[in-house]
Amino acid sequence: MNVEDYILKQTRSSANQDVLMCTISDNVLFPKSTSRQSIGMVPTQEEAPAFWNAKAKETLKIALELQPVKHRAKNVILFLGDGMGVPTVTATRILKGQLDGKPGEGTVLAMESFPHLGLSKTYNVDHQAPDSAGTATAYLCGVKANYGTIGLSAAARRGQCSTTFGNEVMSVLKRAKDAGKSVGIVTTTRVQHASPAATYAHVADRDWYGDGEMPSDAIKKGCKDIAYQLIYNTDIDVILGGGRKYMTPEGTPDPEYPENPKQNGTRKDKQDLIEKWLSIKKDAQYVWNKEQFDAVNVETTKYLMGLFEPKDMKFELNRNQTMDPSIVEMTDKAIQILQKNPKGFFLFVEDNGRIDHGHHDGTAVQALTEAVKFDEAIEKASFLTSDVDTLTIVTADHSHMFAFGGKALRGNPIFGLAPALALDGKPYTTILYGNGPGYAITNATRPNPKSTDYQNKNYEQQAAVPLDSETHGGEDVAIFSKGPMAYLFHKTHEENYIAHVIAYAACIEPYRECPPNPTTSSGSSVQPMNLLSILLVTLYFLKS
Repeated sequence: MNVEDYILKQTRSSANQDVLMCTISDNVLFPKSTSRQSIGMVPTQEEAPAFWNAKAKETLKIALELQPVKHRAKNVILFLGDGMGVPTVTATRILKGQLDGKPGEGTVLAMESFPHLGLSKTYNVDHQAPDSAGTATAYLCGVKANYGTIGLSAAARRGQCSTTFGNEVMSVLKRAKDAGKSVGIVTTTRVQHASPAATYAHVADRDWYGDGEMPSDAIKKGCKDIAYQLIYNTDIDVILGGGRKYMTPEGTPDPEYPENPKQNGTRKDKQDLIEKWLSIKKDAQYVWNKEQFDAVNVETTKYLMGLFEPKDMKFELNRNQTMDPSIVEMTDKAIQILQKNPKGFFLFVEDNGRIDHGHHDGTAVQALTEAVKFDEAIEKASFLTSDVDTLTIVTADHSHMFAFGGKALRGNPIFGLAPALALDGKPYTTILYGNGPGYAITNATRPNPKSTDYQNKNYEQQAAVPLDSETHGGEDVAIFSKGPMAYLFHKTHEENYIAHVIAYAACIEPYRECPPNPTTSSGSSVQPMNLLSILLVTLYFLKS
């Protein structure tokens, strides 16, 4: 079931239902005149201690048999769910299960099947609650940085061009390329956005997407915009996302929206960076729509740039499926192109916009739908790669002021209402934001969610503090990992530690004393698992 069908079903089922008064039973609220059995969401077998004992013993057996993989990683995939804090992961789990017709709480996401887990401390050097630029510099370049700066140490200051020079720090993508590996970035925002930009750019302000967005003083002092650096800084094999308008001369009509001047190119230096990229690459292709993307032959293509929107790609629920590929499709094609390199690859996959931006907008339906699709991309990558030679990491750069609860019953629709009324006599959704555009107090009262379609994809969940844009959270985020050296994520870590594990596992700069190459008992190199083996291993972890 897709999200839109799920929401329609939930809306119809609750359209004429009032929130019932509740009674307390075993510290859990249940609607009056219902029994635990009549709720229909608690499997009968879960009432028996034997069920939970057997489940725990099975998990314990797997844990006891788990052995750390201590050899070198040929490939590394870093999945970054921008804004995907732990509450978002939990809510995504429930949504994914409910889309499959289950209560949802016991669902296992693809990322949750990874055997190793740690936490990441996300603060920037100068901010308690971070942004995506400073955090990207940490997990990609190995050093903590300041809010709003990309690929620069904390000696740099946001917006001050002169602090760029001499403070540049290199990303693991750049180091992997220098080591002979193929490299790629996949994102659902513009490829010049803060998170992907940290793989290749060094810029004092994350908003300098193109030279048209830069102050003239910064240009005069020799600073370069992010789009320029995408083409000239690092040799990137696969570039997929949005961001066409920053690549073409000012006034250039967009190929998809030629009648909309707001989508025109913005470059004041008159450079066509797309044509420049094609001219300096061999066996390169540029595509801007799904038909062209689908036609790309991965066997004959070494370089691929796909820019599918003028700025950020659309939310999954708004995506034109005939024009734009999904994050799953982009991840699939990127891996197929990159894995041809016998020396391996590094791939950065980010669902930035669309989890992060959904939360900023206060629209939980959009945010969580993006997270479900993100998890599908992780699952796709698991089928295309082997845990023998590929280190896969899933993490977030920061969290959000997002929470859910409200003493909801087991299986309660994740976008639904709490089972009891609030003190003002009105119902409330189980999902709420600490701040954001959902604040709607008028005459000392809030609106009744049932007066609108509170499960609509654009519904703004209610918030406690009025802001135009909901803010990031400051708490730690999860690090899920599997494959070679994945066990090095094992406790609460500083965020910049992630880049060091990647560099060490793949034996790239600055590490020279590295894990050994994998060998069989006969001393020969381990061969990657075949597709059947990959399938069996993936199903094993998903089952657990």
